[in-house]
Amino acid sequence: MSATRLLVLGVVRMYGKAHGYQVRRELLSWSADKWANVQPGSIYHALKKMSAEKLLDQVDVEPGDSGPDRVAYRLTPEGDAEFELLLTKSLSSPSITGFEMSAAITLMTALPRQRVIDLLQHHRVDLEGDYRSTALLLEQGTQHGKPPHVAALYRLWEKHIEASSVWVRDLIERLEAGEYVMADDPERAFGEPGPAQ
Repeated sequence: MSATRLLVLGVVRMYGKAHGYQVRRELLSWSADKWANVQPGSIYHALKKMSAEKLLDQVDVEPGDSGPDRVAYRLTPEGDAEFELLLTKSLSSPSITGFEMSAAITLMTALPRQRVIDLLQHHRVDLEGDYRSTALLLEQGTQHGKPPHVAALYRLWEKHIEASSVWVRDLIERLEAGEYVMADDPERAFGEPGPAQ
């Protein structure tokens, strides 16, 4: 799964219709190049690839100011389903990269509040299982021929899991308290589709 893919779908969905430069400008304004490793070239590649996969429709071509024409895209129903699938997977699975979780948190408001809470609860339960597995690895120590220094890696995993668990619990509590505008709230949530431009 790719953070770039999720973010590109999310931005096109948010605008209703967007061209590559617009998607690039939006993501760079969020500093997604730093926290999600989204590179400008990967944005254009993702747009072309998802268009070929029928997740995006090319709906308009504008002449470029001093370069190539600008192609505008709109999500297809399959693209909207893919966006939701990627978003729910990224929110519910602790095995994804930090890039994907960052992308999912940025776009989580596109989902109803209780759905996000349920996905994060699933994430939390999986983290608890990962913590128990890591504790077992530490308990076993150097059994089964593992070199002693590998325990340092297990301790690193344990600390990451502990920190992630605290963070997920805090986010769930914030959502349960009504923090953030979500898709099912009366106001327009960040990332919700706007009128096609």
